[in-house]
Amino acid sequence: MIVIFGALVGAAWGGYLAKKRGGNKKDIAQYATSSAIVFGLLALFLSILLARLI
Repeated sequence: MIVIFGALVGAAWGGYLAKKRGGNKKDIAQYATSSAIVFGLLALFLSILLARLI
């Protein structure tokens, strides 16, 4: 659940950032995808860490 949320937040943030910088649709899609992957991986590691601690 945390991983999905992280990926969605990353995609939204990446899309917003690309749009703010004046990117076209392909730029927005690339930023959204890259950010979703990075945020999803960070959320995965966070969820593993939380599972180990609890």
